[in-house]
Amino acid sequence: MKKIALTIKTLNNQGVLENITKKISSMRLNIIYIHLYLEENNLGSLNLELENVENVDNLVKELKSLKSIKSIEIHESLIDIYGKRIIIIGGGAQVSQVATGAIIEADRHNIRGERISVDTIPLIGENEISEAIKSISRLPRVSVLILAGSMMGGKITDAVKNIKKEHEITVISLNMIGTASKEADIIITDPTQAGVMAVMSASTTGIFEIKRLKNKKF
Repeated sequence: MKKIALTIKTLNNQGVLENITKKISSMRLNIIYIHLYLEENNLGSLNLELENVENVDNLVKELKSLKSIKSIEIHESLIDIYGKRIIIIGGGAQVSQVATGAIIEADRHNIRGERISVDTIPLIGENEISEAIKSISRLPRVSVLILAGSMMGGKITDAVKNIKKEHEITVISLNMIGTASKEADIIITDPTQAGVMAVMSASTTGIFEIKRLKNKKF
């Protein structure tokens, strides 16, 4: 199945998204990713990723027949550009150290053609961190979650349980106080090493699999 990605600039009018999706559906194409946001000049920007596309030129022609569409760009998908995604959540000092290890290791993989990206957000507070973890289910391409803090439990533990139950995400935790780390697939004391291990786990070219480790804590 051929996959393509489109960026469509449209007028900010009622029913525009419905007309576009109807047109795509009528061509028996499947939308696998969609992101819509409004620009300041009263235009909408619609990012789509489609599969089952056999005739790209015909697709563009059909979409441009809609009066609301101003321009269409064809480009690579987000998975091809940014690849798998590692999310680091926790305290500022711990997050920065984990990110250092992850970015250095990701650079080693990406320079050889792989694609792994690293996202971080320093947060404090049980509610704030638990909400951030819950939101991961709404983010595309997430492969690994790293809990980078000194103490996590309560609602955070529940959020980790749910994210692991609903999605195929590897969870790595620093060695910290609280029950959240017990829900992780692996606990690593050294923050820099935690970042390195996360990238190794996400890599498609490596042979490292966290779930095959006999020991959970390092």
